[in-house]
Amino acid sequence: MENRITLITLGVKNLQRSRDFYQKVFGWKPLESSTESIVFFQLNGIQLALFPQESLADDAGVAADGKGFRGFSLAHNVRSEQEVDKLVASLEAKGAKVVKQPEKVFWGGYSSYIADPDDNLWEIAYNPFLPMDGSEVGASIH
Repeated sequence: MENRITLITLGVKNLQRSRDFYQKVFGWKPLESSTESIVFFQLNGIQLALFPQESLADDAGVAADGKGFRGFSLAHNVRSEQEVDKLVASLEAKGAKVVKQPEKVFWGGYSSYIADPDDNLWEIAYNPFLPMDGSEVGASIH
């Protein structure tokens, strides 16, 4: 198996509410392939899909109750601590729930966490050990 991720699908409780969050808060535009039952966003090299939680669980053959911490987070890295502060403030002003305010962290970086309407965690981080190559342009949260 090649080491590659091509699509991340989030099971969401309310598809329209989640679509609105990613469009209005993050400023992302859905792909034309989106329908009333699934929404796709092109990121840098992968796609993010939003799909009703019940339907996704049914498709996978598992229970849909998905309570508590899901055991993963998504991350959006930026180029400085100041950019973390600015982006988190902008997202909060647009209605994002800030789970953890920006702060210096044990691994040597600076980060914050926000949650989408289904409490999926997004880390907004500056990692001084992660070079930014420019491939993230166009997939940034605005």
